[in-house]
Amino acid sequence: QVQLVESGGGLVQAGGSLRVSCAASGRTFSYYVMGWFRQDPGKEREFVAAISWSGGSTYYADSVKGRFTISRDNAKNTVYLQMNSLKPEDTAVYYCAAGRTIVAVTQKERYDYWGQGTQVTVSS
Repeated sequence: QVQLVESGGGLVQAGGSLRVSCAASGRTFSYYVMGWFRQDPGKEREFVAAISWSGGSTYYADSVKGRFTISRDNAKNTVYLQMNSLKPEDTAVYYCAAGRTIVAVTQKERYDYWGQGTQVTVSS
């Protein structure tokens, strides 16, 4: 069992930066592929970024590529999402997720555990 707790969301102006974090419980954090998803009310939860067990491979949605960076610190059981050049359309609740497979990391069905989410609001 893995418990995930996100933090770091908030309100930021367009063009600004924000870093959200996700702390995981348990000693097996390094066994999990970690992902970030986001969801606006009334919309599907969409993939944002993912990172492999060791952090050697990263994956991004086209909409955030070049602006967002995912990273992890296995010693701290934490995964991060650094968000730069934020746009109003980045406004959403951001969720972190843990899964055991690197296959199809963009699909939310591949993840076994989810955090409660943290709100990110980008004002224009």
